[in-house]
Amino acid sequence: MPPRRVSKTRTQPASADNSGFARAVVAWQRVHGRHGLPWQNTRDAYRIWLSEIMLQQTQVAAVIPYYARFLARFPELAALAAADEDAVLELWSGLGYYSRARNLHRAARAVASQHGGQFPADFEAVLALPGIGRSTAAAICVFAFGARHAILDGNVKRVFARCFGVAGYPGEAAVAEQLWRHADQLVPAKNVEAYTQGLMDLGAGVCTRSKPRCELCPLSAQCVAYKQNAISKYPSPRPRKVLPQRRVRMLVLLHAGQVLLEKRPSSGIWGGLWSLPELADGEHVDGACLSRYGVTPALHKVLPTVAHGFTHFLLDIEPLRVTVKRVAMRAQSPGVLWLPLADALGAALPAPVRRILAAL
Repeated sequence: MPPRRVSKTRTQPASADNSGFARAVVAWQRVHGRHGLPWQNTRDAYRIWLSEIMLQQTQVAAVIPYYARFLARFPELAALAAADEDAVLELWSGLGYYSRARNLHRAARAVASQHGGQFPADFEAVLALPGIGRSTAAAICVFAFGARHAILDGNVKRVFARCFGVAGYPGEAAVAEQLWRHADQLVPAKNVEAYTQGLMDLGAGVCTRSKPRCELCPLSAQCVAYKQNAISKYPSPRPRKVLPQRRVRMLVLLHAGQVLLEKRPSSGIWGGLWSLPELADGEHVDGACLSRYGVTPALHKVLPTVAHGFTHFLLDIEPLRVTVKRVAMRAQSPGVLWLPLADALGAALPAPVRRILAAL
């Protein structure tokens, strides 16, 4: 993985025109924006940081219950830093993009060891923490410390692309640079928190990807896409490509009402989660059961295939339900455990593995 490039914010004084843009956003947010979300109305950097990480690529409605459960278990940063990774992943299970949880845990420990347990207020120090990019660092500094920085999350990219007619896919470096220039120049000298929240609210609820509600947007009078009747043109979608298809066989080993789970490596897909054992290509069920887990299967049955999509490939999982008649040696290594089915469903599992077990 290439080293993180630390980009300093280049927020510039707002011009007269730009201040009009900001005033429209702020005025709209105060009347129509969101004000009662669980992570609002606080300066607690820990809670704001947690919400920003959870909200990456995840909708607010899905985040709220996870956020509440997480804070109930880890009410302070020190508690998160002291936790083991399994406990963190267990609470994250089902929210997806598990690297966020691992980086959250790593960042908490970095704050504990490098910043005396106090979440840093300096933008560069926040940006240096694991799992925090430029826009996320800016949002944390704005909401927790009242700092003046530009954000540019996925929803805000769409607002800027349409308002200023920035063509192209925002994931391309040249397009992203244009959008960042607008973002930097538009940050107002005051009311930065309302402005930042307003951009987020507009992107999430008004300037949506499909069926945007332009009649409710405070920026429609200056929006290039709206005036050109070309809303669907901006921003350009991700270039389409055919995703490779992969297939894997998973063992559902059952004995006395328990199922065997195996901890995945910390890197790669579902890193650090508990999952079902996988069979290598050409590996026989009976041989794998005996040599790897010390169990003798009585019979096995192929269960319905479970499809799961990742960003870069599609995965078909073929579960093999294996009834174990004899356990020669009970697997007790740190990476393997037997759990009652009900307890297994409460573990930190990948979503498709949870579906397989729930269907039993």
